[in-house]
Amino acid sequence: MAARGFVCGLLPLMRGRFCSRTSCPARLAVRAFSCTANRSQLHRVEGTGALTGKVDRFGGVTVNLDDVGLPADISESLFSRLLQDSLVQWKAEGKVAVWLRVPISLSRCAAAASTHGFTFHHARHDHAVLALWLGEGESRLPGFATHQVGVAGAVVDESNGKVLVVQDRNKTKNAWKFPGGLSDPGENIGATAVREVFEETGVRSEFRSLLSIRQQHNHPGAFGMSDMYIICRLSPLTYDINFCTQECLRCEWLDLAELAKTNETTPITSRIARLLLRGLERGFDNIDLTMEELPAVYSGMFYQLYHRQLPPALKS
Repeated sequence: MAARGFVCGLLPLMRGRFCSRTSCPARLAVRAFSCTANRSQLHRVEGTGALTGKVDRFGGVTVNLDDVGLPADISESLFSRLLQDSLVQWKAEGKVAVWLRVPISLSRCAAAASTHGFTFHHARHDHAVLALWLGEGESRLPGFATHQVGVAGAVVDESNGKVLVVQDRNKTKNAWKFPGGLSDPGENIGATAVREVFEETGVRSEFRSLLSIRQQHNHPGAFGMSDMYIICRLSPLTYDINFCTQECLRCEWLDLAELAKTNETTPITSRIARLLLRGLERGFDNIDLTMEELPAVYSGMFYQLYHRQLPPALKS
């Protein structure tokens, strides 16, 4: 406060007498005061280890500004410098993304982050989450979820009883599972299954039926929201595998009987493998929930209804 008062006292005395842009004593005093304040803030921040965060299994880092020890009065410019230094380090470490959780009390830090390419991902209650993709190519960060819909495709070759399975590269436990991913807004379940299977394995397929739905709340991959995981039965149109090495560690056509009994899989995959074996033995009409498009009463649009097949006489 004393320095601020000194500067304010100098301003009327110096106005009109020493006002060159480079040598005005008032300007020099203000600049010196500003630099002193920034050095003080920087010292306090550097004592906390600057910006640190938690690294996730996908190679991203999450920084919660509530937890890193920033001064409550940190300036936008100083935070920008800290963030810039951190980004250099994260890029050198090969991190693919940064999630920045900004409390509303430090919202000026969001403005500083935007100058480095961060964009808003979502906001809830007293904080906002910004994101920055650091990896190669277009961003592969998921959109914000209210209810997340994941879809997998069980591509069954009925001629030999084999099914297409993958092992995710980014999983801590590399278990066999059906290829799949998140459904895009406005995308039908069957279309998601076909698209994700092709993107992960290079195999083209067509939708046949819905096999199962799993519901899970507070899902760790859905930002604490609810998750719906749907498995569809698909038929192969091609058979050659050309899997995505960025997402998959392995990809194979595996015997359904082997998948049903191996320990190198997930409980849901094992259960669906046994369900598919039943379909091969007794007919898929015993396990399928088929899809039919019906007109919506009020909007005039169409929706997709999934259910066990009815005899033709009962459909009308």
